[in-house]
Parts: sequence; structure tokens; C-alpha cells
Amino acid sequence: MPSSRDDVSSDLSSRDVSSRLGDVDIHLFAEGTHGRIYQKLGAHVGSEGGKAGTRFAVWAPNAARVAVIGDFEGWGQAPVALALRSGAGIWEGFLPGVLDGAHYKYRITAQTGEYRVDKADPYGFRCELPPATASIVCRLDRHAWQDAAWMEARRARNAFQAPVSIYEAHLGSWMRVPEQGNRWLTYRELAPKLAAHVTACGFSHVELLPVAEHPFYPSWGYQVTGFFAPTSRYGAPEDFMWFVDYLHGRDIGVILDWTPAHFPTDEHGLIYFDGTHLYEHADPRKGIHAEWGSAIFNYGRNEVRSFLISNANFWLDHYHVDGLRVDAVASMLYLDYGRQGGDWVPNQYGGRENLEAIQFLRTFNESTYRDHPDTQTIAEESTSWPMVSRPTYTGGLGFGMKWDMGWMHDALQYFEQDPIGRRYHHHKLTFRSVYFWSENFVLPLSHDEVVHGKRSLVEKMPGDLWQRFANLRLLYGMMWAQPGKKLLFQGGEFGQYREWAHDSSLDWNLLGETAFHTQLMAYVGELNRLYRTHAALHARDVGVEGFEWIDANDAENSVYSFLRHGRGEREVLLAVFNCTPIPRRDYRIGVPFAGRWRELLNSDSEMFGGSGLGNLGAVEAEMLRCHGREASVRLTLPPLSATYFVPEQS
Repeated sequence: MPSSRDDVSSDLSSRDVSSRLGDVDIHLFAEGTHGRIYQKLGAHVGSEGGKAGTRFAVWAPNAARVAVIGDFEGWGQAPVALALRSGAGIWEGFLPGVLDGAHYKYRITAQTGEYRVDKADPYGFRCELPPATASIVCRLDRHAWQDAAWMEARRARNAFQAPVSIYEAHLGSWMRVPEQGNRWLTYRELAPKLAAHVTACGFSHVELLPVAEHPFYPSWGYQVTGFFAPTSRYGAPEDFMWFVDYLHGRDIGVILDWTPAHFPTDEHGLIYFDGTHLYEHADPRKGIHAEWGSAIFNYGRNEVRSFLISNANFWLDHYHVDGLRVDAVASMLYLDYGRQGGDWVPNQYGGRENLEAIQFLRTFNESTYRDHPDTQTIAEESTSWPMVSRPTYTGGLGFGMKWDMGWMHDALQYFEQDPIGRRYHHHKLTFRSVYFWSENFVLPLSHDEVVHGKRSLVEKMPGDLWQRFANLRLLYGMMWAQPGKKLLFQGGEFGQYREWAHDSSLDWNLLGETAFHTQLMAYVGELNRLYRTHAALHARDVGVEGFEWIDANDAENSVYSFLRHGRGEREVLLAVFNCTPIPRRDYRIGVPFAGRWRELLNSDSEMFGGSGLGNLGAVEAEMLRCHGREASVRLTLPPLSATYFVPEQS
């Protein structure tokens, strides 16, 4: 029986569906430049000939037959054949009576007749709850957005000059309900709780591990089959819209992890879609990711580029997300990524660069910034590929920002050292100044660093419990003072002991057990407050002008000192770090101005769990030359401490 709804809009039968494919659509799709082909392909509810129903369209150019099956015809009892659009490779048809909520798949028969498979819709807007794999006809007009004020202001909130501080979260493990079988929270349950926590900690944005539908939950969302559907684990598409809207209403931006680098080989997904290697390369040396066992998109195929660029636009168009963090960019850029010996195919010039992927990334970024100039694209790129976050017209890849993976590795390796030996690793923390200006960086302490035996951040730190938390406060103090936007994964804000586990909640009980956890969370909140309110910490986060070393070479004492500059002459902040547990008194540092300097932050404050040693709130700079400057201050550097100072305005 055809599916139906009692609340179908009364005008549905009186208007023609707007999702019909036109000749221009087909041309742009085949050209690889259609940025919104999702408006035409897939399942779209409407009316034709005065009858309400759904128009289906799917790209399967090498199939012999394509039919729609679903709960409206008994799952293959009476498949509804689609017609091939001549010369387009697209099968389409209108099914009257099939409406919002109908479950369906495409039954595809290959030219040989030997291959027949039921596929989920590549452009489906909603999926069944895994492990079920059907697509669901879904209208996307059920949510009335309330975030006009946010959308109008978000260009400034996402700008390079803005204090962007990102809280990375995995929705299935951020918080659960243990007393109800350890169940997930829904999108609507998560939004108020997550927003309240993010606000309390002072973060400006949330970055979500992939929410697009994925069959294997332990993939964390990085093995996507439903590229156009938020996972049904936490609710319906309108529920995820409500989630984003709610966060926007609390002045919190939402960034999504996006995965155009690969897709899984589950039979109902994109793999071998029409009996041929349609979305992926046929040659496994190019089409299968050696490390992950997943398929690699064929970026040289125009229709695949249209699919991916349309997918990026889809999340920005319909879910109002504020940025896309592109996963595994390095695996896209190099043909030999993760491959041994000759198990890869060079490009036409004999090189290892994936020219088709490079062009795709440039096209993606150009499309995104053309149509959504108030958003950001962020690359997770782990090599030294040049100009990742530089415009395409200068030869760059066109991303807005790039994760600084080098800083992350160097910083964690340094902080894992016993403080007595840190002087031998001193320049791990100064090396970044060689390159920090070359890209628009985000400093990430992400999920990848607290899983698979790597230990949680606080457990990486050496020493007893007090020293571990002091070291972590010191690390965060250095991170927030460095040029670049900030990213911290869930649990790091309160010092979770356990590694991240995707199948359980964070250990929220720790906040009530010992003071260290609540004090660390208060400290992160203070760092974010200072980052937000002091322009010297964010106004020149990109470029070379915002940073100046005072002393990068005091390896013997394991002390670092530098200045951050804002726009005005006295818009300056002095940051000093003592990376040993030895207090240092009368430590002289050159500064640009004589006069009173206020102690803005002391990570050793008792309110943060420290020993309470400090500078009594302020120091006086005298006209005594030091570090090449006319004025200098004598400081008390507490053990394992980060201290910030600002000149008092005259």
C-alpha cells in the first residue's frame, strides 16, 4: 500500500514538484560544477499531474535496470521501474502516493544481469536507524529557523581576527543516560546540556565528529554511507536542525567534520554502485585506502565532484553549519599515502601528488567561500604541503585554516618528558616560530590524541597528581597564548583520567569527586575569557605581526617568554612559562614599556589548584635594559606555571 500522511500540506497536490532535472542541471552535473545537484537527485516530495507523491532520481549510468522498492510495495513485491534519461545516465520517475516517511532503496541490475543489489540513496536526506540500511523520504522544511541574528553576525565570529575557541565533541559519548541502559541522548536532549557546558567553559564553537549516517558506530562517523543524512541514532533531520539552531541561539557556532577522503565498502553504500566502480577508482592502487580498507573517491570523475561539492553546500544550506573541517586531507593529496613500494600509480608527470584531488579541493573551497563567505573550511593536513590555507588564485588549496599537527606532536612530546630533562628538548616548543605565520592555524588537542593507548591528556603528564594537573594547566596556558585558534576535545577541559571511549559517557562524576577537575575547568573558562576579551591574544592570530619572542633560548631554566601584540601600541600581552617544578624568583625579563604590569593570569593560583605563588597582582617595570629592551621586570615564576601580564593603561 502507498504510504500516506494525514498532515500532508493541502497545497501539495496543486503544485508541480520543483525537483525535475533540467538540461542545465544535467550539463552542470556532467561537467562537475553543479553545486546543488542534491536538489534534483534523490527523493523529493511534491506533486505531478495533480497527484501528491515523490520524484526519484539516481545516477547509475552503467546499470541495465533501476527500480524503486520500499515499504509502499512490499520490499520487492512490485518494484517500480525508473526510466533512463537519455544521455545523462540518470534514472528517474514519479511515484504517486509515496510521501514523507516512506522507506525505500534502489534495486539496481547491472548490464551483465548477474549483479543485482539494493542500494541506499546516495542523496537520501534520512536513513533508517542502523543496522537497518534503507533510505527514508524526508522533507527538509519542518524546522522554522530562529537564528537570523546569529547568521547576520557570524562573519565576524568566524573571522581570522576573532577569538575562535573550539570544543570538539562526539555526540554519542559526550553524555549518556546510564540508568536507561547507557542510551544515547537525542539531538534535542543534547543541545541544552552541551550549550550550557560550552558556555560555562567559554568556548565560541563546537566541532562535531561526523554526524552523517554511518553504519559502523565504532568508526566514530568517519566511514559514511549517508552523506546527506544526519545519523538517525540521535533523532530526525529536523531534530538536528533544532540542535544547531539552539546552539546558535546561545552564541555558539557549529563546525562539522566532513569526510570526502573515502567511504566504506558496505554493500548498500556507494561501492560498486551500478555494477561498476562508479564513485571509486577501479584500480585498487588508487581506489582502496591501504590503511583503512575503505574506498577512495574518483576525484577525476566530474559527477563525483558534483556529488561532493553539493554535499558540502547541503550542510551549509540546510543545517546552517558555520564551518567544515575536512578530514584526512593528506591522504587525498598523495597518491602513495599509506602505501608501500610500488603499490601506487604516479600522476601523469611521474609524481606522487594527486592532481585530481588537488583540483577538487580547490574547487570545493572556491565554491564554499563563494556561496557561504561567512563560514570557514579547515584542513586536517598532517604534512608540510605548502599554502593549504592560502587562496587558490595564489596557488594555494584555498582552505581558511589548517590544523597545526606539528605543534601538537612537539608540544605533547615535550610535556611527556620529566621536567628535569626538558632542557634537552627545549626547542620542541620554539620550532613553531619558524613556520607559524605560513598558514592560518588551529592548534588542536583532538580526539586522536586521547585514544588507542595514547592515554588522556592529564595521564600523559609526568609527576604526581598535583604535578600532572599543573603541567596540563601549563600546556593550556602556552596553547592559548600562541598565535592560532584553539581546539580541545571533550574531557580535556576537566582532566578526564580515562582515554576517550566511544561507547560510554565522559566521567562527569569526577567534577564532584576532587577539586582538581572543577578547578581545571574553571581555568579553561578563564583562558577562554581572557582570549575573548584581550585583543592581543586574538586580533593577530594569523600572520607574523602578532608574536614576538623575548627569550626563546633559556633551555637551562626551561623558561619561555614572548609578547603577543594587538592593533594598538599598548595592546600587548607578556606571556612567561616556567616548565619545571622549581620556583624562580627575581627572574628578569625585558618588556617594551616601563610602568606597572598587571598579572592577568597565574596558572598556579590556588583557585585553579596551584600553590598560590605569584606576583601579588602586579609588577613594576623599571628602566633597566634586558633582552634588547630598555625596560624590564623582575618576576616570581611559580612552579610549572603559565603567567600573563598586561601594561596598565596610563
